[in-house]
Amino acid sequence: MLRQLPGELTPMTRLLLLSLLILQLTGCASWFNGDYRDPEVRLVKVEAVKMRLLEQEFILHVRVDNPNDSRLFIRYLSYAVHLNDLLLTKGETSLWRSVGGHAQRTFKIPVRTNLWQQVKPLAKILKNTEGPLRYRLDGELNSGLFFARDLHLSRSGEIIPGDLLPE
Repeated sequence: MLRQLPGELTPMTRLLLLSLLILQLTGCASWFNGDYRDPEVRLVKVEAVKMRLLEQEFILHVRVDNPNDSRLFIRYLSYAVHLNDLLLTKGETSLWRSVGGHAQRTFKIPVRTNLWQQVKPLAKILKNTEGPLRYRLDGELNSGLFFARDLHLSRSGEIIPGDLLPE
């Protein structure tokens, strides 16, 4: 049978309960480890799928490198892709994927855009460029299951226009 607790707790019981509470709180504090490092996010490849007059379809290949010991859960990615400061596309996607500890994974993100409005500036950029074109990927990556971490990212690089033309 169950014994009823007395109306007042003894000092020894209070000390025991306080010790248990402190031990539980230190366990929770270990969730927010100071050794956490932000993952690396890179735009690896842009694959053209369908190129129509009013709509273009691409697949962005984005690689995420997780430098931490624990698994990284990725929930959401918002992005904007610029070419020589001209906004080509922006959007957001719900991923719900994970990357293992000290691992990397490449995600394919489908993108639809309409470059018709930017034909003149885009043609001007391609015509006046003798060297490589600058691109920039800006975005925000939301990770974590219970405790969210937001990672703001900005990556840039260069594309050689001749590499985009089929042989």
